[in-house]
Amino acid sequence: MADSTAEVFDSPDPSVAEHVRRYLATNGASGYLEGGVTNLVLTHRGRTSGKLYRTGLFYGEDHGRWVLVASGSAITHTHPQWYLNLVANPEVGVQIRGERFLARARTAEGAERDRLWRLMVDLAPVYRTYEARSDRTIPVVVLERVASEPAG
Repeated sequence: MADSTAEVFDSPDPSVAEHVRRYLATNGASGYLEGGVTNLVLTHRGRTSGKLYRTGLFYGEDHGRWVLVASGSAITHTHPQWYLNLVANPEVGVQIRGERFLARARTAEGAERDRLWRLMVDLAPVYRTYEARSDRTIPVVVLERVASEPAG
């Protein structure tokens, strides 16, 4: 994440890419509340390409940390690419509204995962549907701030 001059690629999903561009252009004035839920922009490094990618994601807050759900979509039975990338490269860039910072990502396990899953389902009930349609345990990700991102 340290290279702020590297080219960053948006999600291949056109609606997600449009959401990210709108969010970044307005510092979240448009896109922060998308789908009735708070959103952030996550920048992550590709596990095989080494390229930087970004995507917009719903998030929740838990004691000064940020919580993500790696659901993909209602019909996917595989983890989303962004999640696989952060498992391999847990240092990520985060933008919430106009604030940018670096964070370390980790997958919640056990009782912590269960508690955070309930938190996220309360924020975005659609996750219940995703869980019912998937044959996998949907990962819950915790982001912990490392540092403010340098201006650049």
